Formats: sequence, C-alpha cells, structure tokens
Amino acid sequence: MNLINQHALVCGGSKGIGKAIAIGLAQLGASVTIAARNAELLENIIHTLPRISNEQKHQFLIIDFEQTEDVRKKIHLLTLSHPVDILINNTGGPASGLIQNAAIEEFTKAFSQHLICNHLISQICIPYMKERNHGRIINIISTSVKQPLDNLGVSNTVRAAVANWAKTLANEIGEYNITVNNVLPGATRTERLEALIQKESTAKNKSISDIESEMKKSIPLRRFAEPKEIANAVCFLASPLASYITGINLPVDGGRTKSL
Repeated sequence: MNLINQHALVCGGSKGIGKAIAIGLAQLGASVTIAARNAELLENIIHTLPRISNEQKHQFLIIDFEQTEDVRKKIHLLTLSHPVDILINNTGGPASGLIQNAAIEEFTKAFSQHLICNHLISQICIPYMKERNHGRIINIISTSVKQPLDNLGVSNTVRAAVANWAKTLANEIGEYNITVNNVLPGATRTERLEALIQKESTAKNKSISDIESEMKKSIPLRRFAEPKEIANAVCFLASPLASYITGINLPVDGGRTKSL
C-alpha cells in the first residue's frame, strides 16, 4: 500500500467521499490534486492533507463539472506538468425523484457531469498512463448499478451508463497495465445522504430519526458507512495490491445490495 512518487487526481474532492479519498491517498504517499468548484473548501483541505515524504506536492484545481470545455482545458493543462497515475472520477449525484417526472434537461445535465466528464478526463490521462505502462482509473458510482434505488430515476440511469462505459474501457486498455474499476458506495454519511433523508422525511411526514431507522433496517450491518470506509476500498484498488483486478463493480454498502 505504497503510492509514493505517484500523482492522484481526485475529482469532487472538496467534501464527503471525495475528501476522504484524497486524505487516504495522501496518507499512502501520493501527491494529490483535488478538483472541485468551491475554492474556499479546496484551500482549507489542501493544507491539511497528510505528507509522509518530501516528494509529495498537493494542489487543487477549481473546476465546474457542468462546463465540459472548462474541464477539458484545465485537465489538459494539469497533465502537461503533472501526468496522472491515479484518476478518481467522482461527482455529486443527480437530484432525487421519480423517473416518470424527470425533465429531459435533468438527464442531459447528469450525463454531462458524469459520463461525459469521466470520458473527457480519462481520454486526457490515458496517453500518459500508456507511456508508463501503468495507471489506475477508479469511478465512484452507486449500488444502483446492480440494483436500482427507489426515487432516484435519473441517477439510476446515468450510473448504469457509467458502469458500462468503465467495463468497456477496462477491456480496451488492460494490455497497458491500466486498471479501470468502479466503487459502489451504499448509504454513506455525507451531505447528499442528509439531503435525501430530509426530503424523505418531509414527503412521508416522519421524523428524520424514523427515516434513518427504516434505512438502516435494509442494511445487514445496521448502520451507515463513514466516508473513510469507502476511501479504504478506493485506496486498495489504487495500490499495487490490486494489480490484477480490473473491470469490476465493488459494492461498499454493508451488504444492502441483494444481488450478487
């Protein structure tokens, strides 16, 4: 579990799961670039990232993942001076709601933020990975890839597309010693989970604690995940220990997903 002299790009790394991943990779010795929209959050986090060697140089990139051309330009400039060894594709999920009520704009926005941005960033990073005959691409998606979740119609649709894109990419670039894997978080203590619980509480006219209890009953471990627990799985897949693992969907969900 040693990532010294490797450069990791963590998208959506300013909070939640992305922040935990950035911390975890830095603890293993990687130099980390965090990409997100909020400059203030990025500045606060970058100074607190661990450094276990003098070789580590952490930095941040202000990017709006709704602006694909902005993403293309800034990632390209980054890789010219700091080629990426480990790419973490991670973006906040689409709004909740029934798929029958979803507007076309919700789908196009979600596809752009997730599938298109993942593809653009990967296209820029892959040539450098091929040159070094080594690379890791890890996509943070959702357990809805295996089992669609109620009231998350747009998210279910887009997440499945990302998973199939990733599997196809894994098959194409495996010969260059580049692995592509998906981590599927279950219910994790983040701002997004809090927002979903609040919305459910309002819709059902139940207390937040009651909604949380109902959700935990569907999880064999009877609790929500902490962001660090998702990050641990990502760090493993980014490490040399996972050198022969590619093209998989790894649920980190306390056993909630009922399918194999």
